[in-house]
Amino acid sequence: MLVLGLDNFPDELLGQLLEWSPTVITTAQTAEKLVASGIKIDWIITDGNDDVLQSHVKLMSSGDDNLTDAALKYLTSYEYPAVNIITDELKLKDYEHFANKIDLVIFNNNKKIYPVNPGFSKWKPAGEIIELLSPANGFDFKGLEKISDTRFKTTADGFFSLNFNEPFLFIAEDL
Repeated sequence: MLVLGLDNFPDELLGQLLEWSPTVITTAQTAEKLVASGIKIDWIITDGNDDVLQSHVKLMSSGDDNLTDAALKYLTSYEYPAVNIITDELKLKDYEHFANKIDLVIFNNNKKIYPVNPGFSKWKPAGEIIELLSPANGFDFKGLEKISDTRFKTTADGFFSLNFNEPFLFIAEDL
């Protein structure tokens, strides 16, 4: 789990994500909030100017990378299959390079965001909102009703599917 920010993130959902006993990587600013909640941190990703709050915590230097890139490079180099990312500030550009290297799920602003490949399908109940966050050439969908250029609603309980001519695109679901 990569925790870049916890503003407006529900404690209950954080607890559910932590039930999987993930490796927890965070920034120095967010580490204080995690420690205050009694959450064990494995790594603090730093630009070199931060103090360690727990004795067992390892420091990870970001080097020439931004904090997100450095953490994702670490996770992919050690072949982690997936990462849940909690962030206050969504910059999809930071995740594009990793979309085909690790399963990404990004939690931001009460949304669950992840990349999907052409031919993606998923079961959802009727009335759920799906939002496209990336441009998609040749976009086609089934099981959805178009609300706007980027927002769709599931038409019935069941599967919806997305097809497009990009390697992947990011979609968002409401939490």
